[in-house]
Amino acid sequence: MVLTVLARVTLAQSPAPANARARTTVSGVVRDSLAHRPLAGALVQLANAEARGAFAQSANADSLGRFTIGNVPDGHYLIGFLHPSLDSIGLEEPTRELFVRDGRPVRMDLALPSARRLRSAICRGDAKTDSTGMVIGFVRSAADGVALEGANVLAQWAELTFTRGGLTRTIPRVVATTAGNGWFALCGLPSDGTVVLSAARGADSSSLVDVEIPSEGFAHLDIYVGAARATIVADSSVVRSSTGSDTTSHVDSTIVVPRLVRTGVGRLSGTVRRSPGDTPLAGAEVSIVEGPRTRADARGNWTIPDAPLGTRMLEVRAVGYYPERKPVDVLAQTPLVQTTLSTLKAVLDTVRVRATTLYAVDRNGFQQRRRSGLGRYITPEDISRRKPLNLSDLLRTMPGIFLQTTDMFSHQLMMRGTGRGYCAPSVYLDHMPMEGLSTDDIDAFVRPEDVRGVEIYSSTTAPPQFQRAFGGCGSIVIWTR
Repeated sequence: MVLTVLARVTLAQSPAPANARARTTVSGVVRDSLAHRPLAGALVQLANAEARGAFAQSANADSLGRFTIGNVPDGHYLIGFLHPSLDSIGLEEPTRELFVRDGRPVRMDLALPSARRLRSAICRGDAKTDSTGMVIGFVRSAADGVALEGANVLAQWAELTFTRGGLTRTIPRVVATTAGNGWFALCGLPSDGTVVLSAARGADSSSLVDVEIPSEGFAHLDIYVGAARATIVADSSVVRSSTGSDTTSHVDSTIVVPRLVRTGVGRLSGTVRRSPGDTPLAGAEVSIVEGPRTRADARGNWTIPDAPLGTRMLEVRAVGYYPERKPVDVLAQTPLVQTTLSTLKAVLDTVRVRATTLYAVDRNGFQQRRRSGLGRYITPEDISRRKPLNLSDLLRTMPGIFLQTTDMFSHQLMMRGTGRGYCAPSVYLDHMPMEGLSTDDIDAFVRPEDVRGVEIYSSTTAPPQFQRAFGGCGSIVIWTR
């Protein structure tokens, strides 16, 4: 696909003699319209459009995106540029015509297409290009990095619709199939929101990964697919046995011994540090969603030796710190993953509401939502009457909620789902999402006497601001003093 580069040609106003052999300069600035910054290092190429090989020169853009090509004779030219950004989003070299006449300097500014132009060019069937988003990228094999043709890429997100029958929650889906070079484009996605992406080809797949689409409606993501499975390999062994009474007579026989070999796994390592202070965070729990987990050592280092190959969601959390959740590419050789966790105090102080009555909490709409009757609510009066030792003791008394033992020392809050048994709800603390919290974490973060209100919603009644994209379960919202 060739997209015309944005360009502006301005002829210098200073006079120059009309001389067919006069030489001049072509200069300008190369910009990245997607990242809104100069495109440093771009290789700008200028070539004669009518006589190939008659004139061709190139120049590299500096740190401010500026370039100058000198000693250019009069003529008809094509100008374009090369940069890894073009390859990363699957665009061919953009070109533009220009004319040099009478030895007069030419100014031409070049740029990557803007997000709006990309949506218009790629999502031609999408009539709402101004309000929708798109994700483009490549699907590759995690084993060798080869681009994969025919892979399916799925995008999903949660939508709430108010109808006469009440509040309806749906999970829209968009599917794209990769081209011969592994390139894909997903159109019609919500802008300024979160979608969940996954890719699959045959038995290989990626995890569900969260992708933030900015307000301008464009995001780029390369996805690696792989498989973690056990393969039985047959080893042949030759065994010599004696026959008859003559011990010098032997017969060779072959015995096939099955051997279990793990394939499709890689080694993922990294460090966890704390902020403020930038010091190692010992004991932090590091896990791949629905996969193996480990803990950071005294120096903040951790390793998952059997991480499944492909793009996976990594979760890092520690008591007293805001958890981090981000996609990582597990490959044959994966760079170290650097993670910094911020304290809950640093994250939550800016949104914490301090007051002596529940009225202050209603600045976030607690009382209004309580009057709607869509969920279940716990007030300070309820807490005072029940006198729980821990917050989890209070939550487990609510209908449809129970504690599930995850290991010898940890429990997980579970909620009755819609047609799917029990599931883990999303937890919000003072409006901030807290992913993957155990009951021990909740009890460590919040004491019952500090709670000013709790909201509990099913998957169909949770307000949009308290829903995680494709969460598939309900939500628990906790407000503190």
